[in-house]
Amino acid sequence: MKFKKAVFVNIADTHFDKEYWDQLDKLYDQKVLLGRDDPKLMTELKDCDVLCLGFQVPTAKDIFDAAPNLKLINILATAYGTVDLDEVSKRNIPVCNLAGYSTEAVAEFTIAILLYIVRQLDEGVERGKSGNYDFEGMSARELKNSNFGVIGLGSIGGRVAELAAGFGANVSYWSRNKKESQFTYKELEALLAESDYISVNVAQAPETENLLNEKTIPLIKAGAVVISTVPPEVTNTDALATRLAKGDITFVSDHGDEMSKENLDKIKQYSSCMLLPAIGFITAEARINKQEIFVSNMASFLEGKPQNKVN
Repeated sequence: MKFKKAVFVNIADTHFDKEYWDQLDKLYDQKVLLGRDDPKLMTELKDCDVLCLGFQVPTAKDIFDAAPNLKLINILATAYGTVDLDEVSKRNIPVCNLAGYSTEAVAEFTIAILLYIVRQLDEGVERGKSGNYDFEGMSARELKNSNFGVIGLGSIGGRVAELAAGFGANVSYWSRNKKESQFTYKELEALLAESDYISVNVAQAPETENLLNEKTIPLIKAGAVVISTVPPEVTNTDALATRLAKGDITFVSDHGDEMSKENLDKIKQYSSCMLLPAIGFITAEARINKQEIFVSNMASFLEGKPQNKVN
């Protein structure tokens, strides 16, 4: 069994290695690659039965109305907040994502960038490059015995918690639903107020947008380091800017490329704000996982066993 027509939106030839394109091409009779704003998109959707979406491609009723034969939406990402799940669920169309493909990559990045900050590695490297081997004026903190808060104990948040615990940190978490976990659940307000280090790992969804806002950001413990590896919609930029102006927390995000210039200008002026390219997920291992899961999602659906459904 095959799909009749696959429409790839904001997915380029370079997003897959040849061997994975070869595997994908066996799953459909026809494929079309288009940008979200391409005027030909609506026409191509008329006989499309599988819609393949790149990262953060907005889809709503107009897309689904244009694709009456649509059977599956497959997303080349873990984030699915730009897909109208209520609308697709009404039409019994499963939406599949790449659950877990970059768990290890993002979790290791979180710990790595945290150590980079608290051990002043940037300063040490610069001194060494300049021939200055004096450590006077430098200071550092340890993860052991610190209070480490994880916001969102999914696959990535759970792995961050394990790694932090491995360093000897006292790990607690907040999630929308309590988990069966070795780690202590805390209400969000308490976690923010008590944690020395905070890792933000919630999936972007209507329930998590603006989670860090004008009420919760002021609660963050003075001196805390906040690592956010999630879309910027989770954090209220105005509230963050107000807190950064006080100079008593450090905020890190690897989603600066998704922020508007207006919002970037509000926070990048502060030295305690570190905005990075989207490098949390770019390991060689994650790249392979990404392609394999994407292909598997489509193949499993054709076998009548859809996997990684988010609706």
